[in-house]
Amino acid sequence: MNPTPLNSPAKAPARSGLLRFLRSASIFLRGFIEHPAMVASVVPSSQATIDAMLAKVDWSRCRLFVEYGPGVGTFTTRILDLLPPEGRLIAIDTNPRFIEFLKRTIDDPRFEAVLGSAADVESIVREAGHARADYVISGLPFTALPEDVARGIVDATYRVLRDGGAFMTYQFLPTARDLTEARFDRTDRGLAMWNIPPCLLAWGWKDEAAALREAAE
Repeated sequence: MNPTPLNSPAKAPARSGLLRFLRSASIFLRGFIEHPAMVASVVPSSQATIDAMLAKVDWSRCRLFVEYGPGVGTFTTRILDLLPPEGRLIAIDTNPRFIEFLKRTIDDPRFEAVLGSAADVESIVREAGHARADYVISGLPFTALPEDVARGIVDATYRVLRDGGAFMTYQFLPTARDLTEARFDRTDRGLAMWNIPPCLLAWGWKDEAAALREAAE
């Protein structure tokens, strides 16, 4: 049997995947060099971290997923793989280089990349035509943020989530996890050892009963 020609369709997906990886690695590194305090690591998250972080999502109930600090889309593309056809993903980042890259490389009608701040998540969600988000995941380096800004983002996230929704963070230091535990009704913890460096995982849940109590107060 003759070997598959190098320009055959079978080779195209592999070449496309490699080219996207090389482009994303270059953009990610440039983002780190330009804004080291706002990019938590010089390398994107590992696949093991991504799988562990998303394992608790009930995709059958997910209509709106929000991502803070998507970078070059390491989590973004996997979320879109798992998101139902009627779902939607909004990615929010303050780095125009990352937003431009995501818009150029992700062609999916369920996806919207927004140049802006996570602190404005409530208005961003409303402008997209939604009342609440089901899940919010954050790659923001909370340790690098002013304390009032970090707390403001966590508070806004709690408000924008539906009852039963979750706020998910993956960080190298416990700042985001501690802020989540202080604000959310219950929190699960995890540790991704196969990340470089190892990553602290947290899932903050907005319980329906607690949300009703807060609304009545």
